[in-house]
Amino acid sequence: MRFASLGSGSEGNGLVVEASGSRLMIDCGFGVRDAGRRLGRLGLAPSDLHAIVVTHEHSDHVGGVAALAAKHAIPVWLTFGTLAVVGERFAGLDRVYGFDSHETFSVGALEVRPFPVPHDAREPVQFVVGDGAARLGVVTDLGTSTPAVERALSGLDALVLECNHDAAMLADGSYPANLKARISGRYGHLANEASAELLAAIDGSRLRHVVAAHLSKQNNTPSLARAALAGALGCGDDWIGVADQDIGFDWREI
Repeated sequence: MRFASLGSGSEGNGLVVEASGSRLMIDCGFGVRDAGRRLGRLGLAPSDLHAIVVTHEHSDHVGGVAALAAKHAIPVWLTFGTLAVVGERFAGLDRVYGFDSHETFSVGALEVRPFPVPHDAREPVQFVVGDGAARLGVVTDLGTSTPAVERALSGLDALVLECNHDAAMLADGSYPANLKARISGRYGHLANEASAELLAAIDGSRLRHVVAAHLSKQNNTPSLARAALAGALGCGDDWIGVADQDIGFDWREI
């Protein structure tokens, strides 16, 4: 199994997972042409995707899904709550499937296990994707960890984990007070320290890859995110990857 990112951040998100000829994308916050260009960097075309699975309805995650799916006849999976909010965008598509936030489903050789998270959306989820031999966790939008989240992420082989902001940079920055409160609140986004606490709380004995994701360009830096996660694992900062907004990250093998 392998995985790669098209880009990660408030300007758009997308991540591809592949195993045994099955290939899915988690979210697509990019326009059709941009998504095609980003997939091309990974050696893929949109028609190579067997499904797009969606975490929630915010535009940086779902904004490009309907157009890409319509143009290339790609099946789409969304929670029933997400579908209730953005269903009109998919009204003309044949293969749009709703799922419950606790319901495991398969895309070819890939098992997709969603789990609910605290975030300011209708029925937001994140995912653990596996092929029977290895498992990848993708967690890009949540305001706080929970015991259920930590159980879902224990025993993984790879983890892509939100490190949205540095708490001090956010507090001292130029964002208005209401936006700062939303970002730092229970249903907002994880600060570096909170991400490190989550990482320290899970069983990470199998982890071969840890990648910091969804970094704020205004309120974080890659070096701060790396240092926080490396501290939780007791490893060197350079072992921690970072998902860039513009280039994501290249294929990683599990």
